[in-house]
Amino acid sequence: RPSFTEASPIVIITINYKTMINSAVALAVLLGSYCGAPVQAQEDTPAGVVTSSKLNIHVPNTLTKPGGYEHREALFGIPPYGGSIAQNMYYAADTLCDFNTIDTHAGYPIRAKDEETGVMLPWQSPYILMLDRGGCTFVQKVRNAQRVGAAGVVIADNTCLCSAGDQCHSDPGTDCEEREPIMADDGSGSDISIPSFLMFKQDADLVKAEVMANHPVRLEMSWALPNPDDRVEYELWTTPTDIVSRDFQENFKEAAVALGKRAYFTPQMYIYDGIRSGCQGIDGENDCYNLCTNNGRYCATDPDNDLDRGISGADVVQESLRRMCIWEKYGADDGVGEQWWDYVNEFLFRCNTEEYFSSKQCVKDAMKHSGVNPKLIDQCMEGAGGLEADVVNTSLEKQLESKDKSGVVILPAMYVNRVSIRGSLEFPVVFKAICSGYASGTIPSVCATCSGCSDQKACISNGYCGSKKAEESVSKMNMVYAMAGMILVFIIVSIIQHRRYQSQMQAQVKGIIAEYMPLESDQNQNQETAVSEEDGQFT
Repeated sequence: RPSFTEASPIVIITINYKTMINSAVALAVLLGSYCGAPVQAQEDTPAGVVTSSKLNIHVPNTLTKPGGYEHREALFGIPPYGGSIAQNMYYAADTLCDFNTIDTHAGYPIRAKDEETGVMLPWQSPYILMLDRGGCTFVQKVRNAQRVGAAGVVIADNTCLCSAGDQCHSDPGTDCEEREPIMADDGSGSDISIPSFLMFKQDADLVKAEVMANHPVRLEMSWALPNPDDRVEYELWTTPTDIVSRDFQENFKEAAVALGKRAYFTPQMYIYDGIRSGCQGIDGENDCYNLCTNNGRYCATDPDNDLDRGISGADVVQESLRRMCIWEKYGADDGVGEQWWDYVNEFLFRCNTEEYFSSKQCVKDAMKHSGVNPKLIDQCMEGAGGLEADVVNTSLEKQLESKDKSGVVILPAMYVNRVSIRGSLEFPVVFKAICSGYASGTIPSVCATCSGCSDQKACISNGYCGSKKAEESVSKMNMVYAMAGMILVFIIVSIIQHRRYQSQMQAQVKGIIAEYMPLESDQNQNQETAVSEEDGQFT
């Protein structure tokens, strides 16, 4: 188990005791607290996991280290995968455990004073804040730093590592630590969006000395995913009763299909080693009641914490094995596994209740609607060793080995190119992390089109980003306006031309009339003259 607090590595687990004492003991054994033995924190970096983050100092250059500073990355917060945060650093000279006592006008380096108030200027955003370890949980410290505007947090360790030797000096009366603790989530860190690191004491002391001497320090926190080739591998550690990853499992199929063979997915089912947990007695019997299968070999915790009713741990193990077989038959070849995604969705829709979770008929119905052959899956489950008697199940044994290599401590867990993805298990976070894992020049078109889109799921469905659609709409409207303008100009020109034509016609008519009128006038005059001559009058 991870260490939730800094003051003590012991995690207290409360168990809801039932009427049957052996049931309670079984659950306690499985959770690692049998006979009151404390659950020790897993303090080393899990084996097989690639460190994705980097911590370095650019100003002053005397503190710059090739390759960066060794550190521990928090298991909460949302790092900008593929990006970095490079800002000036302030040292709060405080643990930041009490939000009401935080003074943003204090700390180092010393700043100028406000001319009106006479108080030192506050920390200027954006900035990275360094805090001292101790006094409260990591989560509480980082949450308070986020509330006062920090873009990232570096927690300065207050205890030396024993391996540091003479390079580090602990406070009097303080013993060195064999390993640094993992910055684990205490269960309330889902609201934290900024990243945080734990810096070892021998390094943190140098940085604090520099900033307390009123010298500016510019620090960079960066994250990168290993991108060795044109295919990204990602895996999800979960259980059939996991609520947190349900939304991801229901919605990510479309992205998996769109990525195709350019991304290889592996669903991992988290189960416990019953023998290691003491669930198999000396006589080979199951000592953990209904939490285990195969006479206590493979176990899972009771999802509803009621050993007498509802879904049991053995039911969870059975469904885990079933999903492993479905993936083996329908997804292992291409890494996409459309039928696996469909089955999970059908199972969640039809069978995810106490009444139907272990119902064979409901499971067959879910397989039918997802295109999975029930006989093929049953043969796979039995061929691996089944779930009865004290028999080794090869599929479940492989899953236990994978779990040990991965070092998973918190569920659900998502890994991309063997790097643990921090933050909430949401569609945009996972999709962007996958798209960041490709080698340069090999990014799939779906990533180029949709990774930067505000609604990535809709972009994958439609084949275009929403903003692009808006631009297309604007272009269409512009074309409509242009056509309307051209028509209007044509009408105006036509009217002007028509009027000019009319004016010319009138001028021609007037010209003809003007030529005709003198002839008529002369004729009338001649007639008048003739009359006058008859009358003997000449005009």
